[in-house]
Amino acid sequence: MSKFIEPATAEDYRELARRRLPRQIFDYLDGGSYQELTRFNNESAFAAIRLRQRVLTDVSSIDLSCQRAGQPFALPIALGPVGLAGLMARRGEVQAHRAAASKGISFCASTVSLCSVEEIARAHPQRPPWFQLYLMKDRDYVKRLLQRASDSGVETLVVTVDLARLGSRYRDIRNGFDGPQSLAKRWARIKDIASHPGWVWDVAVKGKPLVFGNLSEAVPDASSLPDFKQWVDGQFDASVNWQTLGWLRQQWQGRLFIKGVMDADDAKRAVACDVDGIIVSNHGGRQLDSVAPSITKLAEIRKVVDEQTKTPPEIWLDGGVRSGLDVAKAMALGADGCLLGRAWAFALAARGERGVRELLARLENELTVAMALMGVTRLSELGTDNLDSWEHNL
Repeated sequence: MSKFIEPATAEDYRELARRRLPRQIFDYLDGGSYQELTRFNNESAFAAIRLRQRVLTDVSSIDLSCQRAGQPFALPIALGPVGLAGLMARRGEVQAHRAAASKGISFCASTVSLCSVEEIARAHPQRPPWFQLYLMKDRDYVKRLLQRASDSGVETLVVTVDLARLGSRYRDIRNGFDGPQSLAKRWARIKDIASHPGWVWDVAVKGKPLVFGNLSEAVPDASSLPDFKQWVDGQFDASVNWQTLGWLRQQWQGRLFIKGVMDADDAKRAVACDVDGIIVSNHGGRQLDSVAPSITKLAEIRKVVDEQTKTPPEIWLDGGVRSGLDVAKAMALGADGCLLGRAWAFALAARGERGVRELLARLENELTVAMALMGVTRLSELGTDNLDSWEHNL
């Protein structure tokens, strides 16, 4: 693709991001665990779902608005948590939050974002971000993070539960982005970075400080990202269980979403823990490789959750969403909304806040066109009747 062609799809932004970012950073964002089967199957599974086209219906007025997580949404999309997003563009999380809020949707800040939750919230105080939490071994620090998030206006907490062990990402190992740093690896990484002067000036120089803003109190002497690595790696807690989630529910008075559910039985247990939202997610194929694509588990989880309670929690889908048509398919299969991950990070890396705004506008247009050609005018009308032989295809 020529650099002068206007990007039209998430894949176009991915290509622009690949050109702009040092390879080690692009591969960190783009890659998955092990053989990356699930990372790619997340996207291909959407292609197997067929939409049902209908004609001669008045679709002159399409309404994409909805109420989610206690807030009005202009469309059923949120920007999901992406670690190290501040490496994609200068103060990247702040730019992404501004783009999301300007579109009337929410941005979810990661525990391991470069910008702190306070800095992100200040960028658009009229619409506070969501906050994603890792249940770290240091429970006192977890409490402090929760207080900081609450003080910043956060009302929706997203707790990630599929990190009992960290999946190996072979691209990171090959690039020296993870693991021991030999002299040869360090030199190769320096050359990689130096070959991208635009990124160096925008991010490495003008985007400082390059630290984990939410963890600065935990590692007060840290001055660079590697300084945080040992502490962060030692904080993943393999002992987290359903009782831990119950403890968290007592600590957090706002809305609680649980991210990483891929099994109907786990969804039932989440409902019993009084969560407000369930995010069907396989971590973008970055944890357990060869697990099913997220979209293939959505309908089953929607069914058991609805059967278990008269007031079911919201069900969101994460993984492989790249277009407005993907959003339409997810909504038809029972999602209340979709999280974007890599897609918005690619756009951010390619064009900063402008790129994220452009991507969201294109997704909005794609979803509007899809609904019109399916003969529906409101999100509530979307269901499996709008799909053609989806069970067979999945």
